[in-house]
Amino acid sequence: MQDYLKKKGRIFDIQRYSIHDGNGIRTIVFLKGCVLRCRWCCNPESQSYEIQTMMVQGRPKIVGRDVTVEEVMEIVEKDRAYYRRTGGGITLSGGESLCQPEFSTALLKAAKESGISTAMESMGCAEWEIIDGLLPYLDQYLLDIKHMNPRKHKEYTGRSNELMLENAMKIARSGKTELSIRIPVIPGFNDTTEEIRDIAAYTKQLPNVKRIHLLPYHRLGQDKYEGLGRTYLMGDVPPPENNKMEELLKTAGEISGIECQIGG
Repeated sequence: MQDYLKKKGRIFDIQRYSIHDGNGIRTIVFLKGCVLRCRWCCNPESQSYEIQTMMVQGRPKIVGRDVTVEEVMEIVEKDRAYYRRTGGGITLSGGESLCQPEFSTALLKAAKESGISTAMESMGCAEWEIIDGLLPYLDQYLLDIKHMNPRKHKEYTGRSNELMLENAMKIARSGKTELSIRIPVIPGFNDTTEEIRDIAAYTKQLPNVKRIHLLPYHRLGQDKYEGLGRTYLMGDVPPPENNKMEELLKTAGEISGIECQIGG
């Protein structure tokens, strides 16, 4: 057995038959651990690397388990026929996959060597050497850009954005992977035409970007905060209306000159 197949990592879920987070039908592996604390995070159970207990429908649920690359690949391999027909594959999500760089790299390598397409949803918040080390095994990078203002970015996520923007440029210039930019549209944070225009203008400077995804805020993860004994900091903020999203989509497309879509 290859040594990297024995590499262990900590996940909290594996979702099969997904049509989001990459091309085609995907198997999404959700890793534990994140460097950000976004107020709107729909997976708060991903933020801590520790194994936790979360109340779900009145019952305790253990969140987090340690697995080997080989164990994950046994699940991923079950849907190879779907990947082949739809151009799908495995997607790493979280949390932030870069918080477990050795496991993430080993898992992407195992998939690539098995002929399975790879993708990663990430904020790019890590040292460049970590990102550069896994790019050879990555077919799609779904990169979040949340805001261009470092002060506001830190206020709402807990960390400034300079490193992430710097890495976005390096990833784009590398030309090693298909790059899509994802913008979570959050009311009160970045849902003005000016803020989306700024992100789109920066994205226009990035070479090799295939498309921009505008991801409308939703409250589907709100109950998880109560289950973890935490306060949901977004309160009663409603999701953006459809006409608002269409307006922002038009702005992003006009400024960037890149294919744009809502969702994805």
